[in-house]
Amino acid sequence: MMVMMPQDTDRLTNGGETGTQEAAAQPAWQRKIIHIDMDAFYASVEQRDNPELRGKPVAVGGSRERGVVAAASYEARKFGVRSAMPSITAKRRCPDLIFVKPRFDVYEAVSRQIREIFAEYTHVIEPLSLDEAYLDVTENLKGIATATEIAMEIRAKIRAETSLTASAGVSYNKFLAKLASDYKKPDGLFIITPKMGPAFVENLPVGKFHGVGPATTAKMNKLGIETGRDLRAQSLAFLQEHFGKAGVFYYWIARGIDDRPVRANRVRKSVGAENTFAADLFTFEAARDALSSIIDKVWRYCERTGTRGRTVTLKIKYADFHQITRSQSLRSLIEGRRVLEEISTELLRAQFPVTKGIRLLGISISALAAADSADSEQIPLGIER
Repeated sequence: MMVMMPQDTDRLTNGGETGTQEAAAQPAWQRKIIHIDMDAFYASVEQRDNPELRGKPVAVGGSRERGVVAAASYEARKFGVRSAMPSITAKRRCPDLIFVKPRFDVYEAVSRQIREIFAEYTHVIEPLSLDEAYLDVTENLKGIATATEIAMEIRAKIRAETSLTASAGVSYNKFLAKLASDYKKPDGLFIITPKMGPAFVENLPVGKFHGVGPATTAKMNKLGIETGRDLRAQSLAFLQEHFGKAGVFYYWIARGIDDRPVRANRVRKSVGAENTFAADLFTFEAARDALSSIIDKVWRYCERTGTRGRTVTLKIKYADFHQITRSQSLRSLIEGRRVLEEISTELLRAQFPVTKGIRLLGISISALAAADSADSEQIPLGIER
């Protein structure tokens, strides 16, 4: 276990002068936020439950020839195996890689255990996926003085109750808490104080920033922006010109500033599931039959959560990896599985006959009735990020 605890660890109050404009953007008080991220969650659960897998390179999902890796153990990651990587590539990088069929019902059950632990300390919990969440512990249910102590207790309870490890980041905003939890993985705890924040961001490559994906990283690099320091050197107008509305976000995070609150019980804008097939599909009948189980998974989630939406989107990935999506929207909410199946089937039928095999199908429902965030959720049936 690795714990990094700089001086003034939990003095998460205003951290000195940052210039007139930046000081104005800082709140008069500072939040105490923890980001908890389970270590190689799916793969770690499999290794916990099967002693024969411990210490070995494991990939959850996919197979030797088909599909993609949903999660990789740390032993597999040493060979460059990553989630979302095609199975054949993963096997090439790690010949001894062991593929394990995912057990999402087990992962969901463990995730519920972990969230029950979170709820002992705060009601302000924002889950991002089965294996990670933000917690606002500025005011906590146990009256513990420091966020660091809370993070340490949570990690110890997770280990005791699930036999799994979690990494934690503690800071005064969500952006930095996320960076902190990534910094000393696995099984690490790191704290970024207000005094540390701006300098910590300056020294990081922009590709390490949560919210800056590979395409944006490449674009920034072309503009000469390699690090947080380079990003901070750009004007707000320049960033807006090149990155639109996101430019405002990049401007402030380059200064260690992020005023987004932790949002408890947030509602998603879309839910979906997909499946990569062991053999390509060429006929409508075969594709329709394969789509049925995907629809079942989506609708089970909708029933369990009360989620309803108006737009159905079909995703098709062909054997050559070319991908298309087709959507249909209704004026009213989709209230039953039969309606979802009818719409999905008609969207699928319109794509036949095909000239190349289908390797993946997916269905999602969006335009949710109570959607109020910019987030979307993939039902935990696919890739672990």
